[in-house]
Amino acid sequence: MEHITLLLAIVVVTALVFDFTNGFHDTANAMATTISTGALKPKAAVAMSAALNLVGAFLSVEVAKTISGGIINEKGIRTEVIFAALVGAILWNLVTWLLGLPSSSSHALFGGLIGAAVMSAGWSSVNGSTVVTKVLLPAVAAPIVAGVASMLATRLTYRINRNTDEKATAKGYRAGQIASAGLVSLAHGTNDAQKTMGIITLALVTGGVLHPGANPPMWVIVSAGMAIAMGTYLGGWRIIRTMGKGLTELAPPQGFAAQSGAATVILASSHLGFSLSTTQVCSGSVMGAGLGRKGGVVRWSTATRMFIAWGLTLPAAGLVGAGAEFLTGQGTWGVVLVAILLIAGSGFIWKLSRRQPVDHNDVTATVPPAESPAEPAGVVTTAIAAVTPPPTVAAVAADLTATIPAPAPVAPADPARPATV
Repeated sequence: MEHITLLLAIVVVTALVFDFTNGFHDTANAMATTISTGALKPKAAVAMSAALNLVGAFLSVEVAKTISGGIINEKGIRTEVIFAALVGAILWNLVTWLLGLPSSSSHALFGGLIGAAVMSAGWSSVNGSTVVTKVLLPAVAAPIVAGVASMLATRLTYRINRNTDEKATAKGYRAGQIASAGLVSLAHGTNDAQKTMGIITLALVTGGVLHPGANPPMWVIVSAGMAIAMGTYLGGWRIIRTMGKGLTELAPPQGFAAQSGAATVILASSHLGFSLSTTQVCSGSVMGAGLGRKGGVVRWSTATRMFIAWGLTLPAAGLVGAGAEFLTGQGTWGVVLVAILLIAGSGFIWKLSRRQPVDHNDVTATVPPAESPAEPAGVVTTAIAAVTPPPTVAAVAADLTATIPAPAPVAPADPARPATV
């Protein structure tokens, strides 16, 4: 570490700040369903998730290698490029957190990195095949696979327990949710903490501290694990509310199925070195679990906003990263200006968030209509509502009685009085 320059130190600190935002941005991935079903109290849930994120950071370095030596070519990349990439990723994370949208921190990082690298050294600096096979294809396939798996698991769960009392089994499923939420947290630490390890390792390579292809040093692993754990404990309550209440209403069996499916997909991808978006996997699992229960409804208005955010993440973070790299390329004053803009932008977003704060006390409240507009009625529902049902027999009789008055009663004749002739 004696060869680390001031600029390299700034990049390392900025990377850890990104890791911190990744933690509170993605807490919902592991704990939203657990909190929404009441399996764990909000504060206990984020504390458990933080601890397991830290443990997960030490389990593997495969994803870190993909980032540090796979997405972009290390030769010719300056340290300023890494700094610019992190600026784009951090600002996009904060914007989507403000909106309560569970977007991908991973794709924000990739977008910023690609945009900054292209601005610095052209398109040849990006390994297109790696981006396609280990970023884009998993981004499309993973939420679909996780969603289908969760939907099938939910249906199987309800079929197995169709003759049992739901209240009697709820306690067991809540316990299962806690275990599966812990597995998701462990998987999240294994996958997402490594992304920061990879970006710091890449910065150290560009700064000449490490040789190309080197594994992350132990101090990088420890610091990245601590940063993501602290961010997780802070709790991204806005996104937790969207994932737990905004997409669908989940019962304990659904929550257990969603988290089990997500953990399986994330751990498998980490083992294969795929830099997967845990946000997309967990969101797909939640929607699949919502569709798996008979009568379950997914709020597609919220899901649509989320899909749009997913599609915008790479290009938006890439544009910010490219702009930041253009400024840093102007010299020291450009680096200072980018740092000032990052601090100012982050402070402005935080100030906006204070207008409608969300914390652990109201995280399980129903999402306001402004954040999750009411679903429009479907064609069948509208048609059924437009048809006037035929009147019942009782209603017809009552109507006739009210319309045609009964004849007035005739007074009986006095038998003691003779009739008048």
